[in-house]
Amino acid sequence: MRIDIISVLPGVFGPMLEASILGRAQARGVIDVVVHDLRDWTEDRHRTTDDYPFGGGPGMVMKPEPVYRALDAVEGLADSRSFVVVMSPQGRPLDQALVRDLARRPRLVVLCGRYEGFDERILKRADLELSIGDYVLTGGELPALVLVDAVCRLQPGALGCSDSVTDESFSEDLLEYPQYTRPACFQQMSVPDVLLSGDHARIAAWRRTESVRRTAERRPDLLNSARLTVEESEFVRRIVEEESVEGE
Repeated sequence: MRIDIISVLPGVFGPMLEASILGRAQARGVIDVVVHDLRDWTEDRHRTTDDYPFGGGPGMVMKPEPVYRALDAVEGLADSRSFVVVMSPQGRPLDQALVRDLARRPRLVVLCGRYEGFDERILKRADLELSIGDYVLTGGELPALVLVDAVCRLQPGALGCSDSVTDESFSEDLLEYPQYTRPACFQQMSVPDVLLSGDHARIAAWRRTESVRRTAERRPDLLNSARLTVEESEFVRRIVEEESVEGE
């Protein structure tokens, strides 16, 4: 998979893209991430990428000309069709289902915003406007890194253990079960006995139950799309009833 990122701050990406899973995945050829400086497609001596908004108002707006030139050039760098993602607080919220969809695409072009946002005509080039949450950041660079990280770890060969992806939170619309490591007892807090039993069937059952419990307690909205058994649905109902009684 190839991901091209277009930004006015290309230097901020290096340390994250070179570290840990992202760095190893690129070294193995699992994913290819290329960062481009939007200012390379400006045509004035100040390398201007923004201008005052028509109609007045605070802040500056990103100009369409350099963005269009950048997209034309970057999309032509590879044969596979690109899917253009514009990072924007007004976009579709990123969730694991969308991550899985984007991870299946051979090529993404990610455009990072700055200032007060984009000239509306830039958005005509977007296949998707994407947000990582209902808050405003100073630019799209951090959201772009979040997207790259989430998409990269779903690529075959990106993680050392393929089971890591299926066991993580949101993989089945459930939060991940509690995890423990050595020592077995720390400050009078002990690891659940079942995890020390060596009985893999019991361990799997415990983990599933705890995933359902944790999701019901912390993110009950996820259960609307989770595939639960009849017994698990009844378990969730009891948890909800207990919480409602406690809240009275």
